[in-house]
Amino acid sequence: MYVGRFVVVAPSLAAYRVSSRSFPNRRARAREGAVTVEPTPDAPETSNPYIAYNCLRTTDRGAVIGNGSHVDPIAEKLARGYPARDALVEALHALDYEKDDYDTPRVAGVVGDGSAVDESYVGVVRRDALLVESVEEPTLVATYEKNRPEPVAFDAESAEAAAREVYEMDFEHPIAAAGVARTDAGFETAVVNE
Repeated sequence: MYVGRFVVVAPSLAAYRVSSRSFPNRRARAREGAVTVEPTPDAPETSNPYIAYNCLRTTDRGAVIGNGSHVDPIAEKLARGYPARDALVEALHALDYEKDDYDTPRVAGVVGDGSAVDESYVGVVRRDALLVESVEEPTLVATYEKNRPEPVAFDAESAEAAAREVYEMDFEHPIAAAGVARTDAGFETAVVNE
């Protein structure tokens, strides 16, 4: 089954997978406090604005993961003191679904810093709905087919394991993955490219 790009968010970790039929020449690249999805050096040129973006950003108050340019404003709102739920709702509502040929939903999640104020959340904005839910167990939401948050079996306990597990999930056309986990020292991140 092809579900497109998706996130899995759990109370203390999250992961994102780029899946694509149209733009397979991409990779995830770790940077300081972020993971960026970008074209590989051999990728054909394109003017598509949805190909390159930060898919993961960390802040002192939480980590944000998602399938597009909405990750940055969610992270910025979180860093400014917005509650995680409000940061997700405001950014997803403002940017709305992607205005491409498929009306692709935007999916995102926040892994809170572990305090009672900054819980973990998952969200999606589709052409017909904006859904944001608190996360008590691993929850998946994808751009296609599974575009409503739903519980999912997910056993990862580290950023690397989370990235690997979403990359290997039984959905079609994996390209790359990123994972983030809350630790005593802050947030650790990992990428999988294959």
